[in-house]
Order: sequence, then C-alpha cells, then structure tokens
Amino acid sequence: MENKDNIELLSCALEGGCSAKIPPDLLEKTLLPILKTKTDSNLLSDIDIGDDAGVYKISEDNAIIFTTDFFPPVVAEPYLFGQIAACNSISDIYAMGGEPKLALNITMFPKEDSLNILANILKGGQDKATEAGVLVVGGHTITDATVKYGMAVIGFANPNQITANSKAKDGDIIILTKPLGTGCSLAAMRNGLIKEKDIEDVFESMITLNKKSCKIMNKYNVKSATDITGFGLIGHAYKMALSSDVCIEINSSKLPLFNKSYEVMDMGCIPGAAFTNMRYVGDNILTDENVDYNLKMLSFDPQTSGGLFICADKNNAENMLADLWRDGIIDASIIGRVCKRDKEYIRLIK
Repeated sequence: MENKDNIELLSCALEGGCSAKIPPDLLEKTLLPILKTKTDSNLLSDIDIGDDAGVYKISEDNAIIFTTDFFPPVVAEPYLFGQIAACNSISDIYAMGGEPKLALNITMFPKEDSLNILANILKGGQDKATEAGVLVVGGHTITDATVKYGMAVIGFANPNQITANSKAKDGDIIILTKPLGTGCSLAAMRNGLIKEKDIEDVFESMITLNKKSCKIMNKYNVKSATDITGFGLIGHAYKMALSSDVCIEINSSKLPLFNKSYEVMDMGCIPGAAFTNMRYVGDNILTDENVDYNLKMLSFDPQTSGGLFICADKNNAENMLADLWRDGIIDASIIGRVCKRDKEYIRLIK
C-alpha cells in the first residue's frame, strides 16, 4: 500500500518554481487594459514600472512594501520546498531595499493527501521566515489538484531609500549576487540527466536569503535593483532598462554559474520558459555573434529564489563587491554596466 507521507511532490506539478509564471508578454497584454493611473501621491511604486512590490508611504520616514509569490514544487522534499518558496517570496522585499516583517501563508493542497506533507511544507516556510525576522501571522489554504505554496509579505523601508526598476542610470555597474542556472539544473534532475547530489549548490542558493545582500546594497545607497526570478536575467534586466530608458549591457563571460549549469545547457536541457523569456524581450536585445549559445540561454533561464541584480554607482562598485565577498556572498560578480540607450534596451556581449 502506498505511503501517502512519501508522495512525490514533483508529480503534482506540470511546471515548478518560477518557471510556472504566466509568460510576461501575455501577462502585460492582459493587464494593460485594467491598469489605472495613480490617484494617491503616497503610492510610490506599483505595477506600472514592473517593480518587485508595491510601496506606499505612511510617513516621512517610513513606507510599507507589499508583495506576494507562490508556485508549485521545485523539489520532492516538502520541508525544502517550503524553505525555497518562503525565501523566494521574501526576496521581493529585499529587492526593494526593505526589511521584511509580516507574512501570510498561501497554500493549495490536495485534500486526499497526507497533511503531514503540508505540515512539513509550512514548517520549512516558518523556519525560513524566522531566519529573516518575519512573523507568519496566518494565511489561507484551499484544496487543489496540485500543491502550491508561497507567502504574501509586508516589509518596511525609508521612502527615500526604496530601490526601483526606474532609477538605473548611465555609468552604473551591474552586480549579480547569486549564480544562474536553477531552471535548467532542476529540469535536468527531473528528467534524470543528473542526480540530486549533483546540484546541492543550487538547493543551497535557493534557501539563502538575500538579507545580507540587501544590507550591503543599502549601505551604498543603491537606487535601482531587482531580483532575478522567473523571467530570467535578461527578462528582468529588460524590465529595468525599459522603466529607466537606458541600455543594460551584460557580459556573458562574467556570469556566475552553478556547478552543472553549463553542462546541462550543453546537453540541450533548456526549459521552455527560457524561450518564452526570449520571446518577451524580442528585438529589444542586441547579441554579439561570438556570444556562447549556452551562456546566452542561461541568461534567459528562469530562476527560482535568485540573486539581487544591483545597479551600483561606478565609484562604489568594487568596494560593494568586496563587502559582499567578505560577508560570505562569494558568487557575487560584476556582470555588466548601464549605458545610454541608442536603440536596443539590452546588449549581450562576449
């Protein structure tokens, strides 16, 4: 008789993690007719510039940051899935330069399956929230054919220290704080091309909060940042470049990668969402002919609980990178720069 406590979570999801996002081009087309012009001067950030969270000013020195994220399982182990999903949900607060404080669980779970699995998912989320200093104060759970989990998260920040997609400026240096390749690595594991033990660095990264990176980012008064998730490095860079009306140049040879990222791409294990992200950017990217194809596709690879994409002032970038390394963020790398836009919003160079 099957032990329902050992149900394979991955069998419950057609797509896992941030790969399950609705394609950005279709989403924007759907949302465009219902977007409303801001009518409240205290609303500092919303969906119109593609920021990671909504920001509302509540006093001269305080603003509330509100976000939500949830997705199907990316791993088979419930506790680990809970950690990853919570870490990913909380990341949007860090991407805006804020401090997360409160969270509500968002859960979908098949009613016929063992609730021990659900309990372990929620325990993973609770433990990661506690690590972040976040209080989980409730939530909402419904029955569904597939498992999904995430959080709605509230954080706070000084209104003058909010980082936004729309503030990238010519001369900024781009720092990425985590490696790329969660999408292709997880897909390769799921298809039996590599073992779980081969991508332990991927799991470790997905449960690593962007808390330290955010603290260092704020130390240097960064104005523009985002986190890299389902739309891939280039997809999120494009949203920033569009909002800031700049060109973002990415140096493909400088991209930090997980141990197996390049290898599984070279096997041809490219998630469908990578091609969706490429379609979204369309003709707004200029790619050098000598860019390695695998690195190009890794730049579109959908990430789950990815790193911060930071626009550092050119006078502070090296010092910021050194601080990140000293604080244990050893994969942080300078991967490009912001420049004036001529035609394309993104350049991918060798």
